[in-house]
Amino acid sequence: MNTQRIHPVDEILPLRQLFTFGLQHVLVMYAGAVAVPLILGSAMGLTSAQIVLLINANLLTSGVATLIQTIGFWKFGARLPLIQGCSFIALAPMIMISKEFGLSQIFGAVIAAGFITIALAPVFSRLLRFFPPVVIGSLITIIGISLMPAAAIWLGGGNPDAVDFGSPANLLLGLATVSVTLVVYAKCRGFLGNLSVLIGLFVGSLIAAACGMTQFSRVSEAAWFELSAPMAFGAPEFSLVPILIMTLAMLVIMAETTGNCLAIGKLTGKPTTQQTLGNAFRADGLSTMLGGFFNSFPYNAFTQNTGLIALSNVKSRFVVAAAGAIMVLMGLFPKLGALIAAVPTPVLGGCAIVMFGMTTVAGIQELSRVQFEGTRNGIIVAVSVSVGVLPMSFPALFEHVGPTLKLVLDSGIFLGAITAILLNVLLNNKKISTDNNVGASSAELAD
Repeated sequence: MNTQRIHPVDEILPLRQLFTFGLQHVLVMYAGAVAVPLILGSAMGLTSAQIVLLINANLLTSGVATLIQTIGFWKFGARLPLIQGCSFIALAPMIMISKEFGLSQIFGAVIAAGFITIALAPVFSRLLRFFPPVVIGSLITIIGISLMPAAAIWLGGGNPDAVDFGSPANLLLGLATVSVTLVVYAKCRGFLGNLSVLIGLFVGSLIAAACGMTQFSRVSEAAWFELSAPMAFGAPEFSLVPILIMTLAMLVIMAETTGNCLAIGKLTGKPTTQQTLGNAFRADGLSTMLGGFFNSFPYNAFTQNTGLIALSNVKSRFVVAAAGAIMVLMGLFPKLGALIAAVPTPVLGGCAIVMFGMTTVAGIQELSRVQFEGTRNGIIVAVSVSVGVLPMSFPALFEHVGPTLKLVLDSGIFLGAITAILLNVLLNNKKISTDNNVGASSAELAD
């Protein structure tokens, strides 16, 4: 009789739990998922119908990308609970390309950069040996801290330029959502306790509806069914400069994917290996290529959902796969997407405070296992975390550097990772081996 225990990451939950936990993930990441096509479409002066097309295409391909990353096939997919969405890293380069070359060149550059990412995956996966616990802990901590501005923007109302941004009503709505989430998490156990974020989002939305702070007009206006045809904006065009710009963006995305895989690996107790990273990079590349063909953009794992895994303690990759299936349906049935979009941003902000804080806690827990006394690890953490939060602390700091360099410097996760790796190599001055980078001993895995 085979009594081998299934790892929580590979556990298939009952259908009801798959749906509810998956919906919880979708609600958490929805605002970020639609932001890239919305901002890019507005910057390019596209019509409302064209922007809606981009959003629907993005939701559809985000779902497909999530299914590839979570379920996987052959050498594609990390097979970890990583939810995929359009990367904000690629937003500035795409706006830059659009002004000089047009939308067709964006899609061409996205397709080419996705192919290059697949080709580079084996090379970049070998860099895992440069991520000992002191680097991993610093990186996860930076991820958590770097997410807080997004929580603050959501809490204030979503649009910093709006007249009511940061109004007492928005702040109180966010506070009520935090309170409900914490009460459910503290008082309930099992299934309900794991749904604390979803319940917080639901109750917060009910409060907003009762106070007239949410609108459902877009639900009635949205179409019942709409299929985004491939290459709806014309055939992709390929030029060297846009491809190079987009490839640089994908290199930064691969650095962030590394951080996300390491963070999720720590939270789920399934340490990231070189093979895991290579498969994750290939999935990013393939999803990005598909995005270029289906009117969408580069993909990477959304860090917003890392905290949700830490808070709910639901580690199954099939839950996130269910979230991917829900996003596919949202892309095909715009009314469903419009209904989910009706969740007020202050409600999202309230839940984000809890979730993003949990991501930071995961980093702190990893650092608690690092030996500081008698080592130089303290200065490594101090400098790397400080450098990593610079772009978040004052975004205008790198305003006067060139656009290509700014693309790199604007990513706090990338800056923090590079700083931690270099300082660890220079200050610890010892052989770097993969044995020190697994992040968990065999005893820990047995537990």
